[in-house]
Amino acid sequence: MRAKTTLLALTAAAAFGGFTATAIRDALQQPAAAAPTVAAVPMAALPATVDGQALPSLAPMLKTVTPSVVSVHTKQRVRVSPFGNDPFFRRMFPELSQERINESLGSGVIVDAAQGYVLTNHHVIEGADDVSVTLSDGRTVKAEFIGSDIDTDVALMRIPADNITALPLAQDANLQVGDFVVAVGNPFGFGQTVTSGIVSAVGRSNVPGVGYQNFIQTDASINPGNSGGALVNLRGQLVGINTASFNTQGSMAGNIGLGFAIPIGLARNVMTQLATTGSVQRGTLGMDTQTVDARIAQGLGLDTPRGAVVTRVYNGSPAARAGLRTGDVVVAANGQRIDDSEALRNFQGLQALDAPVILEVLRDGRTLKVETRLTALPRDGASVDIRLTGATFADLPEALRRQNQRVGGVLVEKVEPGSRAHQNGLREGDLIVAANSGQFRDLAGFRDSLADRPSDLVLRLSRRGRIADVMMR
Repeated sequence: MRAKTTLLALTAAAAFGGFTATAIRDALQQPAAAAPTVAAVPMAALPATVDGQALPSLAPMLKTVTPSVVSVHTKQRVRVSPFGNDPFFRRMFPELSQERINESLGSGVIVDAAQGYVLTNHHVIEGADDVSVTLSDGRTVKAEFIGSDIDTDVALMRIPADNITALPLAQDANLQVGDFVVAVGNPFGFGQTVTSGIVSAVGRSNVPGVGYQNFIQTDASINPGNSGGALVNLRGQLVGINTASFNTQGSMAGNIGLGFAIPIGLARNVMTQLATTGSVQRGTLGMDTQTVDARIAQGLGLDTPRGAVVTRVYNGSPAARAGLRTGDVVVAANGQRIDDSEALRNFQGLQALDAPVILEVLRDGRTLKVETRLTALPRDGASVDIRLTGATFADLPEALRRQNQRVGGVLVEKVEPGSRAHQNGLREGDLIVAANSGQFRDLAGFRDSLADRPSDLVLRLSRRGRIADVMMR
């Protein structure tokens, strides 16, 4: 009898805890005639209702959201040499290199069921040779790349799948600090996972290593693998695309309550351009500025060192048409406070092409408001100089420029084989860092420096870390 009592007590301890097991053991050891009645031990449970009212739960909303959030799986084929990065031995023994498959996981959001469009992050699919998407019902389909924008970290794919559900986009995502939000994604490859929190901040623009920034900050846990997933409000509407988390020990160290998402208004604008043309064009004001520091503020007679002072206005630019002059100080754009030159550049990069802009400017002790529109610059070489025909130019990726403020120039995006630019020695991927026609930091400055069509044109190129001067004929 004692052995059976002990066995029953151990079984109860495993199932219900030590208190219940002790009660059963003591009861069984009492004489049969005097065995007391054992009172039922109350078990903790969450009631479905309180005073007849249903308890709040995110479950009903999430049932409509989770079918629209997918897992993204990428594969990239790379050649690995046993000599590492040594250029001499890699060229001498190319046959010793072996192919390796790099795989990674991320998330995505179905935003158009009819077209099969899936939004994700650029960094999730960057460099991938194959991308597949796993739906919430377990189906896995191959994805077609539509386009991506490195500077906002938005990418668009298409999947050939029936019976899929798109997540509705919030029409007015004017989030406020304290609003409740929910993040859905595929962290660390565990599969679909839901975390909740609040909006911690809006308009964040000081996240390291990212391009143009206007992030939603949230304390909903966003970990590696959540990138490209959905940030939704309590109505189940998409308010943002989860893109990054911050941890002083690195993102793989996990979440510490600092997650960032791309606002849906910005993502929608980028998606529309990608779906239409496969790429994103940005407008420019066509001027150079410098941050107003204490020395500049004193020289201009300003009370506080704040704003972006205009140092150069390019001919025919939106800034010139608006009447801006050297020495003007931009302190606000479309009602958004501008504290420095970086803030103004970030503002321009986030606006839609041909978007109207109202600038608040300080000039000679007065405050002025000027109106203009952001316009795109032609990027073909023929419109810059006939000797550059066949080349297409682009500004440097904003994330690269943020990493090193001293980096400037114009990127050679494409060169048509056999074209004049190709015959002159330009190649895709070249970085034009200077020219004998003048100094510049971006495409607007490059075009302006060549406006007078110099008789001799020499470009200084950076190619694979080497600098060379090349004559354009």
